[in-house]
Amino acid sequence: MRNLFAASLVVLASACTTLGDIPTASVGGADLKLSNGAPAGRALLTAGGDSLTLSVAAFGLPQGTHGAHLHMVGSCVGPAFTTAGGHLNPGGHQHGTDNPAGSHLGDLPNLVINATGTGTMSAKLRGTRAEIEAALFDADGTAIVIHADADDYKTDPTGNSGGRIACGVLTRN
Repeated sequence: MRNLFAASLVVLASACTTLGDIPTASVGGADLKLSNGAPAGRALLTAGGDSLTLSVAAFGLPQGTHGAHLHMVGSCVGPAFTTAGGHLNPGGHQHGTDNPAGSHLGDLPNLVINATGTGTMSAKLRGTRAEIEAALFDADGTAIVIHADADDYKTDPTGNSGGRIACGVLTRN
């Protein structure tokens, strides 16, 4: 699985447009787990200049499109992962990149899982590296949560993305 993740990161990095966009340093990561505790992938937080990128390589998930969000508490107690709290939203914005009053730090692109149960996603996080790291690694931490349904990118506060099916606690390197 680590080889799958490494190959996925190479593909994700190839989408960068300039050398300054290429993540150069690993900042942290999270091991994703299903509600039964089985592994479900890995999230990697990397820095490039003054920005941070979150990349996800997932496996063992149902085929389809799944909402993915950063949640405000670094806790992933199953089976529902409600201990992760709501979306990470330090600026008090509404939800969704298609919401004229949104979006917030917890908003991530949907994760598309193929017929083999695998998928990747990458997102450049909004804000400066210092602001983002302060929000992610505060006293109660941050979780990344994968949801059962697609995020519609506009409905506040959750994007209608359904229940929580995988979760991982972000830790700093």
